[in-house]
Parts: sequence; C-alpha cells; structure tokens
Amino acid sequence: MDTLLLIALIGAALPCGLTLWNLWLYQPPPPADDESPGERAGVSVLIPARNEEANIREAVLAALANEGVELEVVVLDDASEDRTAAMVRELSESDPRVRLAAAPPLPAGWCGKQHACQTLATLARHPLLVFVDADVRLHPGSLQRMAAFVERHNVDLASGIPHQRTGSWMEHLLIPLIHFLLLGYLPFVGVRLTRWPMFAAGCGQLFIARRAAYERAGGHAAIRTSLHDGLTLPRAFREAGCRTDLFDATGIATCRMYTGARQVWNGLLKNATEGVAAWGAIGPLTLLLFGGQVLPLLLLLGAGGFGAREWRLLAPALACVWLPRLIQAWRFRLSWRGASGHPLAVLLFLIIQWTARLRALRHRPAHWKGRSYPA
Repeated sequence: MDTLLLIALIGAALPCGLTLWNLWLYQPPPPADDESPGERAGVSVLIPARNEEANIREAVLAALANEGVELEVVVLDDASEDRTAAMVRELSESDPRVRLAAAPPLPAGWCGKQHACQTLATLARHPLLVFVDADVRLHPGSLQRMAAFVERHNVDLASGIPHQRTGSWMEHLLIPLIHFLLLGYLPFVGVRLTRWPMFAAGCGQLFIARRAAYERAGGHAAIRTSLHDGLTLPRAFREAGCRTDLFDATGIATCRMYTGARQVWNGLLKNATEGVAAWGAIGPLTLLLFGGQVLPLLLLLGAGGFGAREWRLLAPALACVWLPRLIQAWRFRLSWRGASGHPLAVLLFLIIQWTARLRALRHRPAHWKGRSYPA
C-alpha cells in the first residue's frame, strides 16, 4: 500500500508543480503599442468552412471588428451543403475586406482541413497568416496583439488556447483537459529555449504564422494526412528550424469546440492516435495519467483503515490532483463543475484514447465533417 501511495503522490505532484511553473510562462500577448511608429501589420485571417452556416457569419464579423492592422478575411467554402457560401458572399458584398473562395476537389491522401488551409495560404495577400476555425470568435484588438507577440518574441508560428465555452456535462469534464495536459506535461522552458520538435505544441483552433516561415516549413502540405494540426503543424515548423511559441488566448478569442457528448467523444477520438494514443506514447502516458490523477481517488475510496502515515502521503496527493484543475478553472474561466470531477474526466479521456488505439489496430477509419480517413 505504501508503494501505491507513493506512486500516487509522485504522479500527482509532478504535473501539479509543472503547471504552477508553466502558468507563469503562459501569458496573454501584451497590448500593442499604438504610439510606436511604423507601418501597421498586414494580417490575412483564413477560415476553412465546411457546413458552417451556424458559425460563419459571427466568425467573419468578429474578425472584421479588429482594428490596428491591415486586414483581409478569406473564407474557403469546402464543398458545403448548406448556406455557408451564400452567407459569406453576402458579407463580401458589403465589406471588400471579405473574400470567398471555393475549395478545389480534395486530393487523395489529404485531410480536408489541411487541404483547405493550404489553399487559403495561397490566396492570402499579407505577410502574417492567421488560421482560425469557424467556431472561433476573435475579440477586438486580438489580431494586433498577436502580431505584436510574433514581432516581440521573434517567433515564426504562435498559438494559444481560446476561452473554451462548454455546455453539456461531457464538455465541462473533458474540454478543459486541453489546458491540463498542455500545462501539466509540457515544459514550457523547452518550448521557449529550443527548436526541438519534441517540444512542439499548439491549438488547432488558432494559429498565427509568418508567411515566409510557413512556406519554408512546407505549410499544411507538410502535414497533409494529419487530423491533429495543433501538434503536427508546430512540429513541422520546428523540423524546418523555425521557432514556435505559445500564448494565453483566453482574453482574445472564444470557442465552443463541440456541442454535446457525442461531438466531444467523436472529436477527441478522431485525432487521438496522433497524440496521447500514438504508439510509444499511450502506455507511458496512461501510467502517468491513471497513476497520478485516478489512483489517488481510488485509494481514498478504500482509505477506511488508513493511519497517520498513509494519510501523510494520500492527503498531499489528493491536493495535487485537484489544485491544477481548480487554478485553471479560475485562470481560464473554465467550468467549476468539470474541475470537481477531474479524476472521472481523466478516466474518460483514457477510455477514448484506448478506443482510438484499438480502432486503429482494426484499421477502422476516422470520420469527421462527413469524410472518412483511413487509420
């Protein structure tokens, strides 16, 4: 029992300590200095859209509300079967900064989103490329702040996690794990001080890139088969010798990634095998996550006969389990209900990862946006 308690304590304490350190490094882009001389940054906001009539109008209008930059918004209609294209066309007729383009046929071996983003990059007119999903709402001033971050930190690609809006219980539990995994298991010092691909990280909902570096890294063509651009795009940049970085996007963008339990399950399932469920990663990460986040709660449930010595190990382990999630709920305005059920969230997350791994072993394709992708 002492061994299990020690495993639980170490497994919970390590991501807790790393989270506290990373929170100091993971900061929002500072306000741009409007009084500094020089030309305004040229920014192309690039939005891939497939059947996004529920989102696209608000996404475009939110981008257009930004000032302080030379701006264009380019939307690629990716074979939508709804009113996505018509809605963007209406916006383009009233604002010349908006452009609508139709995606060419999807080539074999490409993920739909990566093909759409690669096409959008060829249509962009400005030196800074901002890739956003259609469910992201940029706040006024966000583009100027992101452009300033890239310039001040001399990076080629930067990304941040927008404020995550959640509604259903599954969203409350699982969506905040994006922050937990990033802050608890990735040393940000390595992100800042090296260009090693092992420290690649980002959020596929929001990227800003220098066009020259994007082309040098091969753009989205370098990750054409990927369903997890949040991980693979920064890795491609780093493999090309480019610098990538992370910023806290809570105050500059908002996103409702999924709606309901089914979307959460399928959304996390589709790209799992490129992240936690990848070969060589799923075993060690399962031990780390289960041993540090689920095991302490299981030990608590059987703690009826524990004495003072056992409690000296279990009590700090339990504190380390919940402290990061509670701090993140406060810092990033995430669900308190989801934070209270953190061990259950980790357990569900691991079930999704192993489901994805077993599906891959059986060569079952991933499905997303009406398309199928081979395992």
